[in-house]
Amino acid sequence: MINLILFGPPGSGKGTQAQKLVDKYNLLHISTGDLFRYEIGNKTPLGLEAKSYIDQGALVPDEVTVGMLRNKVEANRDVAGYIFDGYPRTIPQSKALDNLLREKGEEVSKLIMLDVPDVELIQRLLNRGKTSGRTDDSNEEIIQNRIQVYKDETTPVFDFYHAVGKAVKVHGVGTIDAIFEELSCEIDNL
Repeated sequence: MINLILFGPPGSGKGTQAQKLVDKYNLLHISTGDLFRYEIGNKTPLGLEAKSYIDQGALVPDEVTVGMLRNKVEANRDVAGYIFDGYPRTIPQSKALDNLLREKGEEVSKLIMLDVPDVELIQRLLNRGKTSGRTDDSNEEIIQNRIQVYKDETTPVFDFYHAVGKAVKVHGVGTIDAIFEELSCEIDNL
């Protein structure tokens, strides 16, 4: 089973590449943002619990997020693996994901980071902001802040998996197909 963590700052192309990887390798793309929207929208017990934290402006505890991940994994056992997108973001979340997979007799296969220079990210997001309607993609100051938050919060996660030989960087600039080929090489060499 292939269990990937697809990593990269906003605008690095994670969503585009994740869909291509899903199609090629029969993986399930698990985005924590999508999970939260689903659980909250369907008023599940975990969704209601998450909403209570969000409504107070508080962070949703890791155990609630892990519960949502567990539900998604258990409901989709017929796939060849998973792409985790937006999770983990911290070392405790990394350990929680490792424990969840260990319960299933699995482990993280690899963390792949799409490495894109800040200047390129800013340009991509500003361009996306022209058509996406997302206000956070239209303001360069907000974009720079999002990139910095990503670096501050997620660098330790990359280091955590790199220390055990499971993290690599893939150059995220070039054509979509060229980047996909690099990602595919990393997966094919697992």
